Amino acid sequence: MSSFPTTRLRRLRYNSGMRRLLQKTHLRPDHLILPLFVRSGKNIRQPIPSMPGQYQLSLDELAKEIQQIKTYGLGGVILFGIPEEKDELGSDSYSDDGIIQRAIATVKEADPDMFVCTDVCLCEYTDHGHCGFLHEKNGRYEVDNDRTLVLLQKQVLSHARAGVDLLAPSGMMDGMIGAIRSELDKNNFSQLPVMSYAVKYHSAFYGPFRQAAESAPQQGDRCSYQMDYTTAPELALREVELDLAEGADLIMIKPAMAYLDIISLVKQKFPSVPLAAYNVSGEYSLIQAAAANGWVDQKQLVFESLTAIHRAGAEIILTYWAKEVAHWLDH
Repeated sequence: MSSFPTTRLRRLRYNSGMRRLLQKTHLRPDHLILPLFVRSGKNIRQPIPSMPGQYQLSLDELAKEIQQIKTYGLGGVILFGIPEEKDELGSDSYSDDGIIQRAIATVKEADPDMFVCTDVCLCEYTDHGHCGFLHEKNGRYEVDNDRTLVLLQKQVLSHARAGVDLLAPSGMMDGMIGAIRSELDKNNFSQLPVMSYAVKYHSAFYGPFRQAAESAPQQGDRCSYQMDYTTAPELALREVELDLAEGADLIMIKPAMAYLDIISLVKQKFPSVPLAAYNVSGEYSLIQAAAANGWVDQKQLVFESLTAIHRAGAEIILTYWAKEVAHWLDH
């Protein structure tokens, strides 16, 4: 191989035409999913202080939002519910008249072609803020894994009856995917795909989301069920392998930017499995805050960040910038 001065790699960057020819990683709106927060009430478009530019929406405002984005060509939306009342079991999460069940119907009425994904978990609906059934053991409270599976089965069945297109279980319970898959198949919903949050790390990047979804734990933390970011990367592969064996159709990794190595590792190990990554609230809010202070170019940094996630191996990206990216790509 020749060297300088014969070889000059700057020739490949010399003008915009050459740079366009060499582009390999392209963002597309139809590979982006927009998270939306839905709550009871009317005429509510409540700003989320920790996530500038994001809102809690009542159902009528949700319908307006869907009407606005229906021409953006997005891959879809993922819905997070904030119930009017919370209880120990998170019963609103599996009620046929729950906030998410009504939100699914609202989206489909506003745009029958909108692809609707729902987060399947209990933390937004329980009064204690944990992702499952909480019980006391040896003087401390713990999430009962197996009793939680029963509640998740009820939740996915209610979402399926409401007309969801994709289910995204996020609670990191052992056996979760198998329990969900069997319940769906048993009730004639075998066509519904499941996108597992198979690799979900216990992360400080979730901070703003907990305000948005009003889901912060009232006591303790989620270290006993979400993954420790200091563990060996191979443990992520094991989590993915188990969920695929239980029937997961797609895999999600969360957070995204701080875990590009994990995204790449999973994609290399399972190249044929559709892979998603969640560009989470903390990643969003950090850039929003820096851009508001004039410290960074928001548009450039958003494109750079999402391109890195896509380049690492994620075909699907859940991001709060989905609307902005679609608009920027169209202009």
